[in-house]
Amino acid sequence: MVVDDSVVVRGLVGRWIDEDPGLAVVASHRNGKLAVEDITRADPDVVVLDIEMPDMDGLTALPLMLAKKPGLIVLIASTLSRRNAEISLKALSLGAADYIPKPDGNSRLTTSTEFRADLIAKVQSLGARARSRSRRAAAPPVSSRPFTATRTLEAAGMVPAQSAVPAKPKASFTLRSYAPVRPRVLTIGSSTGGPQALNAFFGHVGTAMAQVPVLLTQHMPATFTAILAEHLSKAAGRPAAEGRDGEPVLPGRIYVAPGGRHMIVARQGSETVIRLTDGPPVNFCKPAVDPLFKSVVDIYGSATLGVILTGMGSDGADGVTAIGQAGGNVITQDEETSVVWGMPGAAAHTGMCADVLPLDEVGRKVARILLGSRI
Repeated sequence: MVVDDSVVVRGLVGRWIDEDPGLAVVASHRNGKLAVEDITRADPDVVVLDIEMPDMDGLTALPLMLAKKPGLIVLIASTLSRRNAEISLKALSLGAADYIPKPDGNSRLTTSTEFRADLIAKVQSLGARARSRSRRAAAPPVSSRPFTATRTLEAAGMVPAQSAVPAKPKASFTLRSYAPVRPRVLTIGSSTGGPQALNAFFGHVGTAMAQVPVLLTQHMPATFTAILAEHLSKAAGRPAAEGRDGEPVLPGRIYVAPGGRHMIVARQGSETVIRLTDGPPVNFCKPAVDPLFKSVVDIYGSATLGVILTGMGSDGADGVTAIGQAGGNVITQDEETSVVWGMPGAAAHTGMCADVLPLDEVGRKVARILLGSRI
């Protein structure tokens, strides 16, 4: 379902979607009121929702849509103004799955191949996730299926017995033993679903990060990342801001990679400082997780604690491998609680993760590790 007050946008986006053989537009509406009234009849998997519309705006329509169809995937499409970025992040907190920056003006919209590619990729990925969850909900209960991840006990050369639990079949991956090294840095990568996950994560970690710097790459455009940092500061109760080139990396602070720049860390004399680079996208992303993770490992080595949260694609997998090879620890979010299990799934399948956990357990585990509790 496409919901936008611009007939040009509705027509263009609808045509792009219909041109993909795996997608179809089931309805198109000019405001939130009409969309809400049509949710039950149209029964869409994904809604592409504008923010500013007459009669009923997107932020008002969003909770009404979700109430009519729990589990509905809503993709917010908004132009890159600070106000719309604030509203988009508010929409994510109300249950929207993701956002996409919309070019300002019809001429820029019609010629933006990047916007078209991003839109179709997000609709495909989020739609597949919605269909998968619908099929699982409709499937008969399963009494006992084994969890197929195994932990490699390197010292003993043994694999512990697996206990049968009611669960859906999962792709097999191997977990490493936790390295007994207290972290001196926490580095995080996330994408689709990341803002919601990060708020929950930092709410659990809280003051446990007081003794380490936190370096974060969230796939987001400029303007959005500055506002995200403000939200994370409130969630964590710690200072958070976009990283600035040359600033020292200090314990207890959260540094967010600014949209449109890669953020890495480097040595400058006796200090570790932030460096912002304007190189090409990595894994189709800018900022990207891999450059950050690899630079962190170069400085902190085995004292690196990495976390990969929900997101599309495979960005971060090479960085996770680097952390594991250096003797550090990595925790990744599980499939069930991820909006999209692309990045966390790719990280899990490197064989370099020490744990794959539900979102609400990731933050608690990280807090215990940062406080020096036995793992």
